[in-house]
Amino acid sequence: MPDTPGKPLRLDPSAASASADLPGFLARPAGAAVYHGFTIIEASRIDGWVFGTISDYEDPNGCDFGDAFVIAPDGRRAGIVWQVDQFEPRVVCPPDKDRWGVYGFAYPTPIKTTADFVKMCHSFLPELRRRHAALTAGT
Repeated sequence: MPDTPGKPLRLDPSAASASADLPGFLARPAGAAVYHGFTIIEASRIDGWVFGTISDYEDPNGCDFGDAFVIAPDGRRAGIVWQVDQFEPRVVCPPDKDRWGVYGFAYPTPIKTTADFVKMCHSFLPELRRRHAALTAGT
């Protein structure tokens, strides 16, 4: 990732919190899924899959990296780190008890709008489907 300041977080203001003093992503309620408290982008919903974002991507000048997540039709979640670049998708963190991994993706153009974000996420979907199917086969 580029050595630049972090991106603003894109929080879900309606997310429950286990603490009156902390947002939901810092104080996940018991049983809440990983990435709880971050925004799900409903416009990205397709065939039972939906994407969410951790970092804000809307930028009229173009956003060239960020953090996101995906929720598979079975409710399991995986993290996504993306950047404007060219490389093959890669494992950033292997699956653990909370998520089926974190995956790094390259995308050729900066993101300016939600429509751009959705298009980018949908381009990642074939690889995410493949990885999810391989990890959940036989479960």
